[in-house]
Amino acid sequence: MSKVKLTQVRSLIGRPQKQKDTVKALGLRRMHHSVVKETSPIVMGMINKVSHLITIEEV
Repeated sequence: MSKVKLTQVRSLIGRPQKQKDTVKALGLRRMHHSVVKETSPIVMGMINKVSHLITIEEV
């Protein structure tokens, strides 16, 4: 499987609780924080839900 680097670029202030929980489940804690994740159907679904809050890069 490939890996992706996720970086939070938009604030969670004023966002629905489900989006806040999804970003937290991806391991992102604050603005400009990055994590590297293995791609899987579960992770890709989470990324699709909050794609407007994060940037995605192939590693």
